Amino acid sequence: MYVADSRAGTPETPAAAPSADSAARPLAGRRRPAVTPTVLALGAVSLITDVSSEMVTAVLPLYLVAGLGLSPLGFGLLDGIYNGFSALVRLVGGHLADRGGGRHKWVAGAGYALSAACKPLLLMAQTLTPIGLILAADRTGKGLRTAPRDALISLSSTPENRGRAFGVHRAMDTAGALLGPLVAFLILRATVDGYDAVFTVSFCVAVVGVLVLVLFVPGGAGTTDGAGRPAGADAETGRAGEPGAGTPALPAAAPRPTPTLRAALALLHRPELRRITVCALLLGLATVSDSFVFLLLQRRLGVPDRWFALLPLGTAAAFLLLAVPLGRLADRAGRWRVFLGGHGALLLAYALLLSSWQGTAAACAVLLLHGGFYAATDGVLMAAASDSVPRDLRSSGLALVQTGQALARFSCSLGFGAAWTAWGDRTALTASAVLLTLCAVFALRLRPIRPTTPSEGLV
Repeated sequence: MYVADSRAGTPETPAAAPSADSAARPLAGRRRPAVTPTVLALGAVSLITDVSSEMVTAVLPLYLVAGLGLSPLGFGLLDGIYNGFSALVRLVGGHLADRGGGRHKWVAGAGYALSAACKPLLLMAQTLTPIGLILAADRTGKGLRTAPRDALISLSSTPENRGRAFGVHRAMDTAGALLGPLVAFLILRATVDGYDAVFTVSFCVAVVGVLVLVLFVPGGAGTTDGAGRPAGADAETGRAGEPGAGTPALPAAAPRPTPTLRAALALLHRPELRRITVCALLLGLATVSDSFVFLLLQRRLGVPDRWFALLPLGTAAAFLLLAVPLGRLADRAGRWRVFLGGHGALLLAYALLLSSWQGTAAACAVLLLHGGFYAATDGVLMAAASDSVPRDLRSSGLALVQTGQALARFSCSLGFGAAWTAWGDRTALTASAVLLTLCAVFALRLRPIRPTTPSEGLV
């Protein structure tokens, strides 16, 4: 039995068959926890894994540009691979998790293990081609794990607290992102051959994350939501599969879609999900990658190379502080409003980078806005998309949105790197700011239709 299973709780047997309305409420005498043990366990896995991955991410731009002498265009290509290659396998990961009927944990585990195995390979790569292949493999692992992991979070939460659940997970994930650059910075200062040491320690930490997933995250059958129901149960109806012995009779539901790739793609026929996907794709086209933001900050402020690894700490700290409050705000005030507000913060960060404001205060303001952007968009987008996807295709539906966004950001990295090489960093950032403004206006007009049924949740 998994450790997490013993903490998840066991649903009580009701004295009488509840009505359809009462099935959606917590059992009498019990208070539904805002965040389930499954979310906390997945948050711990993400925290540890992010320590590993952010150690590499923090030093990779400087390692490639200063250490290996890559041009901005070459770095843009690798950065696009690092941030966008996972889009090619996210649908596969989501499909495998849905098709297996409870394989979410194991598909996610395979993704975490593949990414961990790539870390020591960076020690042997010195040219563009092998580094690109290693980063592609690492991002393949991320693509496999992201949708099943987010599906587990969604299925173990109820519609009214999904924003908070994703916020808590992203906050724990970001705590790892906060620690990773700090560990990399300390290693670089304490060792002579610092990059090799960073990659080695990163691998060891990633292995610990995989072990925590295996030991502490329950599988599909062991995962429960806040009311003690199985994670596969509809949060609104309390049903988990077909009625069996001791299961109250509920009104007949519509036939569930078969978990196939065709059924996953057919989800785009849903107006709500289609609008969310299109908006995420358009806004992703103007989202400059973190690495370029940090390189721009270093150029503006003349940050020494040895301090470069600390720049992601500002973004991570703001993300950590704002993820849960903005998740709760999204549950109450509307997820789409918070999502678009996050892109407004990113646009303001671009404006500050283009302004004449200099000094430490300017850097802190940019990093605060950058972290606020992620806090208002990352988990909030998944919470909004979850409301429009049936539970049997939850991984596949979330993967559709993630795929569109990842492909768009891949294109943005390539375009930004090419524009920087051809016209300079200021012109490239100006073009991105204009494009983000246009996409945000379009997304505001194309915002998802407000749901009309309680089972779809509130967007």
